[in-house]
Amino acid sequence: MPSNVLNGVANGNGNGNLTTQIRYIPLSYDPTDDDSSARQLILALRPEWSSPDSNVEFVRFTDGITNTLLKAVNRKIGLSKEQIDSEAILLRAYGHGTDVIIDRRREAQNHELLMKHGLAPALLARFDNGMMYRFIQGKPSHPTDLRDPSLYLAVARRLAQWHAIVPCIHETNTGTNGVLNNSHKSSFDDIALGKPAPNTWTVMQKWIRALPNKTDAQRARQAELQKELSWLVEKLSRRPGLGENALVFAHCDLLSGNVIIEPKGPGTNGVDHKHANGQNGQQQPSVNFIDYEYATPSPAAFDLANHFAEWGGFDCDYSVLPTRAQRLEFIREYIHTYFSLVERSESCEDVDEEAEAQKLFAEVDMFRGVPGFYWGIWALIQATISHIDFDYAQYAEVRLGEYWAWRDAINGLCGAVKKEVPLREKRWAQLE
Repeated sequence: MPSNVLNGVANGNGNGNLTTQIRYIPLSYDPTDDDSSARQLILALRPEWSSPDSNVEFVRFTDGITNTLLKAVNRKIGLSKEQIDSEAILLRAYGHGTDVIIDRRREAQNHELLMKHGLAPALLARFDNGMMYRFIQGKPSHPTDLRDPSLYLAVARRLAQWHAIVPCIHETNTGTNGVLNNSHKSSFDDIALGKPAPNTWTVMQKWIRALPNKTDAQRARQAELQKELSWLVEKLSRRPGLGENALVFAHCDLLSGNVIIEPKGPGTNGVDHKHANGQNGQQQPSVNFIDYEYATPSPAAFDLANHFAEWGGFDCDYSVLPTRAQRLEFIREYIHTYFSLVERSESCEDVDEEAEAQKLFAEVDMFRGVPGFYWGIWALIQATISHIDFDYAQYAEVRLGEYWAWRDAINGLCGAVKKEVPLREKRWAQLE
């Protein structure tokens, strides 16, 4: 690798220097010729699947609104469903134009990093506009699953694993003598001074710069959002939190389709995960996370607040968002797992978990409006580049509306005579 390219450097313990050695296949997925192009990619990876006794089929998943996700299976005669799934491959093709908002080199690096820590399936190959990796046995969850106590506690444990054991990777630009070279430093990196880039704040800065600005209205919207980001960074970026520099390795897109419910009983599923047992000795549910394209160092409170927002699904059903009691139950389980895994000094051996849970609960409450801002900007960009049949423009206004409702709430405007408290804010304040 040339000495002047960006290398990943760990923020905290662990070796974060990752150089992607994943196989590259010089082919593309073509959505206008999906079966043929997908088959060509799969056979390049698995040439033995072209044998006369092979029967390659594709199953399309439709839970996402950005990428194309196909499950490739070889239904040879005589194989059981479990045997077929154990060799299955997921093919993910990137949505049109999404390189504007997603760093694909970074995504591959994230996947490798998670593989090292047993938290991701094996990444098998990259191709021109996507990647292929091992299928994780299990089923994608739905928003209703996220609201099941046994499942949301499993999500809490898994998310705590990510935050506690995976080191953050920030970008440096080093010359041949190993000295930091700022000549190629991104103009996005200074949005949150003192926070190593990339992070949630630099991602949002990049997205705002990528917004369409051809018309007066577009330029006014861009300027408004830039002003709001600066205000958010001033208000939230320097708050204390878990992790080095108050940042953890966060998923940042923990919607239901990215939470895979493991089948009951033993199984590797391509990841290293020990099933937790409840007080009665019964096996508790376990989950895995997929799709790491938005993963980046972030305040833990943002990752949790973002996940809680996904309880309502793409329809943004605010009536089913977690109540205060549900959020606290989730956070207590998260904190218990986090501090059982994270490396800490002898002076921190005796952790008051309840006090830590209450602190994080308050932080998540403070961050509850940020996911709406984050995905609102994202959707404004998608509305101009995506070929997927989804009303991104309307979705942007709904998500940004969440942000403005939170802004009004913390400014004391909600509850005023002429401003009714929105349903989302009412639900967030609900006790049980």
